[in-house]
Amino acid sequence: MLNVTLIGFGAIGRSICARLQGSASVRVTHVVVRSQRLAEVQMALNQLALDQMSGAVAAAQAVTEVPADASLVLECAGHEALASHVAPALARGTECAVLSVGALAEPGLPERLADAATQGGTQVHLLSGAIGGIEALAAARLAGLDEVTYTGRKPPSSWAPAATASTTENVPFSEGKQAVALVPHAQTAIILEASAREAARLYPKNANVAATIALAGLGLDATQVRLISDPNVTQNVHEIYAKGAFGEMKIEMRGKPLADNPKTSALTVLSALRFLNNRASSLTI
Repeated sequence: MLNVTLIGFGAIGRSICARLQGSASVRVTHVVVRSQRLAEVQMALNQLALDQMSGAVAAAQAVTEVPADASLVLECAGHEALASHVAPALARGTECAVLSVGALAEPGLPERLADAATQGGTQVHLLSGAIGGIEALAAARLAGLDEVTYTGRKPPSSWAPAATASTTENVPFSEGKQAVALVPHAQTAIILEASAREAARLYPKNANVAATIALAGLGLDATQVRLISDPNVTQNVHEIYAKGAFGEMKIEMRGKPLADNPKTSALTVLSALRFLNNRASSLTI
């Protein structure tokens, strides 16, 4: 049995816990949350255990810190958790997996996590989350990459913070420039063209995919990102283009949202489950 400590109990954390209840190979033993949520989360965890057919599944414990004896930590809480919980756990020698990869666009944070893992003699795993093709991109990097571009296409409502003015034209914006002239429900518009690091800074709630692609490929400053508001799409559309010594790669994904949180991709939860199942299995792919 693989015992897992989960950081966070939002839509992703709840879905992971629910899907793992009754698993014969993976068990969530603790869930790390803020102190003001302890009672609420413990009640939810108890109910998940009771909902099992047998009624014999032990409930995970809600805690405010990663237990000192934790063997594997899965983070799904957001960017702040990497500094407050993941880095200290790594330094103690606890293996960690991270879903909030966008946080690593912060200068120095990837190195801080790597140093903590080295200090603890363990590893930190950056999970692919809502995007596919990451293993192929990382493999292609070994031969040398010349270009990697990520295009994110979402409905206008997903880009609400940038949709503040009244032009009806499609306006491309130069590198590092955020759109200020965009009709939310009129026409397709490029709202940002920038490096992955700049895209993560300007759109932190949409940073995970761009940062994951960048860290697998050319890095945060050399990976180009284009964000598009498109009233003709109802799903989040992710496109990767890469070329180099390996050849050329084009990937398009249209992800369905998590049932209880339309802003989160269902594939994010599934990528975490795949990682945990692989850690518990003798045959992995």
